[in-house]
Amino acid sequence: MGFSVLMSIYEKEKPEYFREAIDSVLAQTMPPDEIVLVEDGPLPLELDCVIEEYHKKHSILKLVQLKENVKLGKALAEGLRYCSCEFVARMDTDDIAVKDRFEKQYNYMQEHGNVSVVGGSICEFGERGGEVRIKKMPLSHEEIREYAKYRNPLNHMTVMFRKEDVLEAGGYEHFPFLEDYDLWCRLLANRKVLNNLPDVLVNARCGDGLYGRRGGWKYFTRYCKLRKKQRGLGLLNWLEYCISIVLTFGVTVPGNRIRKVIYRYVLRRNDNKLQNIEKRPF
Repeated sequence: MGFSVLMSIYEKEKPEYFREAIDSVLAQTMPPDEIVLVEDGPLPLELDCVIEEYHKKHSILKLVQLKENVKLGKALAEGLRYCSCEFVARMDTDDIAVKDRFEKQYNYMQEHGNVSVVGGSICEFGERGGEVRIKKMPLSHEEIREYAKYRNPLNHMTVMFRKEDVLEAGGYEHFPFLEDYDLWCRLLANRKVLNNLPDVLVNARCGDGLYGRRGGWKYFTRYCKLRKKQRGLGLLNWLEYCISIVLTFGVTVPGNRIRKVIYRYVLRRNDNKLQNIEKRPF
């Protein structure tokens, strides 16, 4: 039966980050049957050489090369077509998987045949030290369904899902910034069960531009489009829809400094702050 790992890489990825990500996949206590890596458009020579190095050494690495950059949603949709296993695990090319991540998720999916997607917590870290935080998510399907009305209920880089169920919901679509959130909403509308494990499954890089990427009018309008879609899918009633628009405006439109305060002290107030460190905790 086994499982596939689905990754997408583009021209701005750092080769050293990719090495750490792919090495963490290859070193798992339960390795995947295949790693499907989508090259989203032309890549710099240095990055291309690193990928080719791993491709020659590891037969489980399958390359899907796209002629032009089509953005994450379309790239993952294309890559999913090449995943041959029943279960598919997502992995970003700049993060580091915890050593037993796949073993925990695969066993969980085997034991819970009604679950379509299982994710988990992440440990966010910066390359230059500083604060390290554990980003926790709601665990049960009921909690996730309620949480999804206003916020993304799964850490995308941690999920493992049943390919058949995801394709039944339409698969990945072109929805810039919110490809994963959009997919979870469609799965919920299809009455599929989503769960999260309490464990940290991925060590995720949290760069300086995090809050900038999560704000601005363009980001807000994308969210409004998603809220409208949630309303159409029956996931939000009229009052919840109005509340979601107001809350989204309050988080996305203010400047980066205000947004950072909102995330740290309101939205992420229940996260575990480990410590201020000079090097990684793993």
